[in-house]
Amino acid sequence: MALLAYNRALKLSKPGLSVVGVGFTGSLASTRPKQGDHRFYFSTRTSDRLWVSSVTLSKGLRTREQEDKVSSHFLLKAIADACKVSATFHPDVNETEVPDECEKLFDEDEELQQLLNGEICMKVYPFSEGHAPNSERKIILSGSFNPLHDGHLKLLEVATRISEGVPCFEISAINADKPPLTVPQIKERVEQFERAGKTVIISNQPYFYKKAELFPGSAFVIGADTAARLVNPKYYGGDHNKMLEILIGCKEIGCTFLVGGRNVDGLFQVLEDLDIPPELQDLFISIPEEKFRMDISSTEIRRKLGM
Repeated sequence: MALLAYNRALKLSKPGLSVVGVGFTGSLASTRPKQGDHRFYFSTRTSDRLWVSSVTLSKGLRTREQEDKVSSHFLLKAIADACKVSATFHPDVNETEVPDECEKLFDEDEELQQLLNGEICMKVYPFSEGHAPNSERKIILSGSFNPLHDGHLKLLEVATRISEGVPCFEISAINADKPPLTVPQIKERVEQFERAGKTVIISNQPYFYKKAELFPGSAFVIGADTAARLVNPKYYGGDHNKMLEILIGCKEIGCTFLVGGRNVDGLFQVLEDLDIPPELQDLFISIPEEKFRMDISSTEIRRKLGM
């Protein structure tokens, strides 16, 4: 339960904010006598810590309201500990009602492995400096960033002038048609953003409709070549209606696509060159060529560097 809550909190929070997931369940006193124990379980999850505890109460010693109060005090203390807030706690329990506690700590490698395994939905590296925009919306430039270059940095900078939001880069550790990144590979890519002072999110969602579910209400910055693939039924099993259904779903949860021009086979393409279905016209927003054009690519850089 705490892990589910932690993942939900990650989706709802601004990049870089610390979040905690909290789980609680129990079987306490009721109007009818219980056959089993009166007990409760609670847990907290943060980026580097999972803490689980259970308490079995003495039956017949307290009313339901009193058991609620005891369990609430334990839960509040657990939340305070997870948030590293000092709290005074004097539990109203006897010597037999000792909490059964378990704590597990995670380092960065373990957290990234949990991401690859699908246990957590993302890991945020908040390297950006300065005051973050007062907006819940994210402006996300997704890619492999192998390597990160000036074109990426400039494109996201221009996009944030067109649409307000918190600028973020995003890398999916899981690829649709390639092996997943390893933990060392992820950390190597992340180091680029640390040097550049830019926030990057590592996720495990390679498809944009899944990214939209992970980052509802966000604007995704893409090239015209990617936009062309997004509206091509070929990538939806040849089903035009399926393509519309998926992309309209992205629109319904508040997502948009900011489309920059891209040099494709020697021809510079912009959004206006694409055949966008009428139902999706307002899903795509053009980044004018006069505001952004940089004819460089990671593939060409890798070739020159012999990577």
